[in-house]
Amino acid sequence: MTAHKPGDPTTLNRLYGRSKGKPLRAGQQGLVDNLLPKIAMPEDGPITAEGLFGDDRPLHFEIGFGGGEHMAARADMLPGHGFIGAEPFINGVAQALMHVAGDNGAHPPLGNVRIHHGDALEVLARIPDGSLSFLYLLHPDPWPKARHAKRRMMNDGPVDMFAAKLKPGGEFRFGTDHAIYLRHALMVMQRHTDQFEWLCDKPLDFQKRPGGWPETRYEAKARAVYKHEVWYFRYRRKG
Repeated sequence: MTAHKPGDPTTLNRLYGRSKGKPLRAGQQGLVDNLLPKIAMPEDGPITAEGLFGDDRPLHFEIGFGGGEHMAARADMLPGHGFIGAEPFINGVAQALMHVAGDNGAHPPLGNVRIHHGDALEVLARIPDGSLSFLYLLHPDPWPKARHAKRRMMNDGPVDMFAAKLKPGGEFRFGTDHAIYLRHALMVMQRHTDQFEWLCDKPLDFQKRPGGWPETRYEAKARAVYKHEVWYFRYRRKG
């Protein structure tokens, strides 16, 4: 059990439980079998924009993309940028592949997305330092029990890695609807003010979703069904 080991997500071997939920539909399974291998991460070596997309374009990385709505919307919004998403749950990967494939003809397929089915930090470690323009961590598992706090992605080890991988001036975006995680994340980021500048002048800056930050189904459900407040944080990598 990792819960009783010292460390944080950069040293613990596994941060999530089961990686598959309900059975995939036939169309989803077809995308996993046929599309995913074409846009998956290479098995080894450095991960660069040139290697993935053939040119030196701005590179985005999303940790735990859920169903992929945010990643797909951002990729559609910024067709000249490259997007990497990592997600351990195959059902989320299958949903994201539906968006990448064009949502059954609703829009053209997205050619600027690459997906990793597995641990985000394994891929992030292979990205050369100073390569990312944006890094996203939206509604991560809050691991609300105190003894599980070391599993939270918002910890010193991962935040140091985020800082290393972002370009000077690059942006780290974090969102949550979990009050315990909110307080934990703010305490962690307070220890990293030498690396990050919090882009916040007034409470509305973190209480209202910024422009260019697409809403996900999870976020909409948190607000509408569970009546949760949602908080949005933007941090700029210092140069």
